[in-house]
Amino acid sequence: MPARGSYRRHSGEFKLQLCTDIRTGKIGRRDASRTHGLSANLLQLWLTQYDRGDLNEEEAAASVVAEYEAKVAALERKVGQLTMELDLLKKSPRLRLVSDGAPSSIVSGPHPARSGKDAK
Repeated sequence: MPARGSYRRHSGEFKLQLCTDIRTGKIGRRDASRTHGLSANLLQLWLTQYDRGDLNEEEAAASVVAEYEAKVAALERKVGQLTMELDLLKKSPRLRLVSDGAPSSIVSGPHPARSGKDAK
């Protein structure tokens, strides 16, 4: 008995376009099944979801999930950057943050106000 292949995943856009083409008569069910290698049962399931309007909701839900994943990835990058900066500051006691009205910058060496004649 041959081993089953892995399951394929189809995008919501593909399902929606294929169902729209079938319902408008551009392509028949049998042609769609042969062309894309889909079973008649799967095609019927998609058409039922299309008729109920579930494919549109599925696509909207997928876009919301993708948006949240992008936000999470951006926050993870920021946390990584801040963690690296914190580790750098912990390892180098001579480096300190100086606030001069601009965003924080790292300055090494003696404090600028204590240099020259004022230093005692």
